[in-house]
Amino acid sequence: MSPRPTDTVTDAHTGTHAGTDTGAVTAPVSALSHLDVLESESVHIFREVAGEFERPVILFSGGKDSIVMLHLAMKAFAPAAVPFALLHVDTGHNFPEVIEFRDRAVAEGGLRLHIASVQDYIDDGRLRERPDGTRNPLQTVPLTDAIRELRFDAVFGGGRRDEEKARAKERVFSLRDEFSQWDPRRQRPELWQLYNGRHAPGEHVRVFPLSNWTELDVWQYIAREKIELPGIYYAHERPVFRRAGMWLTAGDWGGPGGDETVEVRMIRYRTVGDMSCTGAVDSDATTIEMVIAEIAASRLTERGATRADDKLSEAAMEDRKREGYF
Repeated sequence: MSPRPTDTVTDAHTGTHAGTDTGAVTAPVSALSHLDVLESESVHIFREVAGEFERPVILFSGGKDSIVMLHLAMKAFAPAAVPFALLHVDTGHNFPEVIEFRDRAVAEGGLRLHIASVQDYIDDGRLRERPDGTRNPLQTVPLTDAIRELRFDAVFGGGRRDEEKARAKERVFSLRDEFSQWDPRRQRPELWQLYNGRHAPGEHVRVFPLSNWTELDVWQYIAREKIELPGIYYAHERPVFRRAGMWLTAGDWGGPGGDETVEVRMIRYRTVGDMSCTGAVDSDATTIEMVIAEIAASRLTERGATRADDKLSEAAMEDRKREGYF
């Protein structure tokens, strides 16, 4: 990405800019699009973290938000390599298409990936399988252990304010205590894009570069930047069964029971996570243009419509965030 000129000032009335040392007026400047503004803010956040912290890490699952986040990090430091490692908390019940994409992206980018495995914790007794088979709530302990053991002091997450009401409460820089717990009352003001990364030994900061993006912004940016995604995000035929108002895919975590029956439907996933709690939506959106049109017309958030783990209670996400989840 070519750097923008830094030695010009813009005339707010005429839309022209003049060289600061000559005063010469040049051709009109096109206004920045909203995607340009969002991209610039996110790139600024990545660079701020690189300057303030010693051991940042990017959470990367192979999902669309983490893919966009990695793309922005690459832009922030190009032509140099991304100066951060990646971390994935693997539930063991992830969609195979997404894991394949994750590994390919890491290999092609020459990136370092740390994996915290929920299955390892279950195997050695540190965690116990839940009766409902979902492992998303089990991610917190492996995540917080990895942060502590690998001494990460800043952790990038792909959370957005429009996803869920608890995430709407959180600032771009979100302090976590020595137990990785979140106290909303300790959040700091962030006026004029000034971010306070001060933290005590043992504490760390969660950082959300996509905080001001919406799901529609993410997809429009993917289209503009021609970013590749796992095919699971586009409409395809898949054997699924209905549970709790969602279309689920059978897998190692389990499958249909009782009177639940498998049928092949044309579906796509708006968000991806543990297969046991991530539902698909009926869709014929096989292209990115069709996906954008579908999202623009939707009145349901992606998590509200397709994530069973957020429906466990009214405050399910906030409770998990307080304990150390994203």
